[in-house]
Amino acid sequence: MRPSEPAAASPTRLGYVLKVYPRFSETFILNEVLAHEAAGTPLHLISLRPPIDGRFHERLAEVKAPVTYLPRTRGTADLWGLLARSAHRFPRLVDHLDELLAAGVDDAAQALELAALVQDRGLAHLHAHFGTVATTVTRLAARLTDVPYTFTAHAKDIFHDEVEPADLGRKLADAAATITVSDFNERHLRATYGLAADRVVRVYNGLDLELFPFTEPADRPPIVVSVGRLVEKKGFTDLIEACAVLAGRGRRFRCEIVGSGPLETALAELIGSRGLDGTVLLRGPLPQGAVRRVVGEAAVLAAPCVIGEDGNRDGLPTVLLEAMALGTPCVATDVTGIPEVVHHHETGLIVAQRDHVALADALERLFDDSELRCRLARSARALIEAEFDIHRQTARLREVFAGSGSAPLEGVA
Repeated sequence: MRPSEPAAASPTRLGYVLKVYPRFSETFILNEVLAHEAAGTPLHLISLRPPIDGRFHERLAEVKAPVTYLPRTRGTADLWGLLARSAHRFPRLVDHLDELLAAGVDDAAQALELAALVQDRGLAHLHAHFGTVATTVTRLAARLTDVPYTFTAHAKDIFHDEVEPADLGRKLADAAATITVSDFNERHLRATYGLAADRVVRVYNGLDLELFPFTEPADRPPIVVSVGRLVEKKGFTDLIEACAVLAGRGRRFRCEIVGSGPLETALAELIGSRGLDGTVLLRGPLPQGAVRRVVGEAAVLAAPCVIGEDGNRDGLPTVLLEAMALGTPCVATDVTGIPEVVHHHETGLIVAQRDHVALADALERLFDDSELRCRLARSARALIEAEFDIHRQTARLREVFAGSGSAPLEGVA
């Protein structure tokens, strides 16, 4: 339910709007929230949907921010009632009634609920993650309340075939600023949306490096690990085929794939059909601490990402940053922002997407060359320390928020 306390009852000034909070696969959001709080920035988390998967990372207990789950309507009649109750509260509602009515019933109703929350809690700035429904609701609420909003554009919300260019263009144009997670994304948005994207800023996701201690990979056993949702864009099919190539060469190794998703059955069948049972293991989803342990013990992390048939692709997988911080050398593909961190033969090895033979060759090379593993790992760690520290990255976010026309945010400095 929406809080009824007056604005003076809470020092919170920054509202984070998310489609689902918490979400097991979105560790980057949890990291961001904790880093803001470590800097003394009070947050209010707003979720459009309740969590449904029942799995939560252990660090979730460290979050101090209150969470509001916005109610959803039961239909058009509920929306009309909410509009009638909101008319006296938002003088500009009439000016934006056409946009509210053009939105989905749930989106319009939640925008009204969010606008009321902005007033009740005295929120000075709204920030949404992903340029889809969370930004739809945030944009409408911002227009009703005259607070600025920003959003972070990641990958699926930019490149997927279902992205509506006119809708994303409006969101970019109306946002005080748009954050995106790679230079590749920034170039794409500017080239595609022109002046609407003139306030796009690249801010990389970051890591709390205290949680990712570096160790030399010199003596690690021949284990390759890969982490992510079991979906096409992660390229797990190519990884399994590369493992079949290695097995055909008589190599003794193990491959562990961590994650869950709709392709689990298909991947298990492919493993069986290639005779890789016992060599390639589907580990299922693991909490953050267990992922760190698995990645930190591997000789190689593989991120064989691909551009999906629907245009979906990764922006810059967080697990790559984690592996590089831990000292696990990486083999990855040349998709979107990945070459910005995996510099071929400097901080990792790059292969072409969907080339499972090249992937097998790169894995084999790293299995065999301890000196190369260590050289790449040291360079990778240095890059992560320089460019991906979570506290520096979230400080940059707060600079963007503060420069977007919002009232001063506590803890921004």
